[in-house]
Amino acid sequence: LESLNSFLYSLNEYKPPISKAKMTQITKAAIKAIKFYKHVVQSVEKFIQKCKPEYKVPGLYVIDSIVRQSRHQFGQEKDVFAPRFSNNIISTFQNLYRCPGDDKSKIVRVLNLWQKNNVFKSEIIQPLLDMAAGIPPPVVTPVNTFCR
Repeated sequence: LESLNSFLYSLNEYKPPISKAKMTQITKAAIKAIKFYKHVVQSVEKFIQKCKPEYKVPGLYVIDSIVRQSRHQFGQEKDVFAPRFSNNIISTFQNLYRCPGDDKSKIVRVLNLWQKNNVFKSEIIQPLLDMAAGIPPPVVTPVNTFCR
């Protein structure tokens, strides 16, 4: 897990785009730490939240790479990463969309690939595509939030 974090934050030392070798290094560290998949997901989400705008899309590529490798290695049914990433996917994408304007098309391209390859269900992907089009995500309001 420590190596994953150090690889992840070392992205800040490189100018995007990130090399295939670097992406492979991060993905391998994530898969190796599968027992701690919740922490892996949290680390990637935190990186996307805190990184500079130009590193948002590389952060998305990290999610894509981890999920695809996990599905390839363990099979779609045994993949633990995609379901975990989908828990906070709206807020993750709200952070992702704080990227430079011309990077938004790269985010949409990844979403379209996810939809085509059934990486995430359509009901998860559609609100994210809507966000790209400037349509705000559905707001889930907890009951009794204003009771005194």
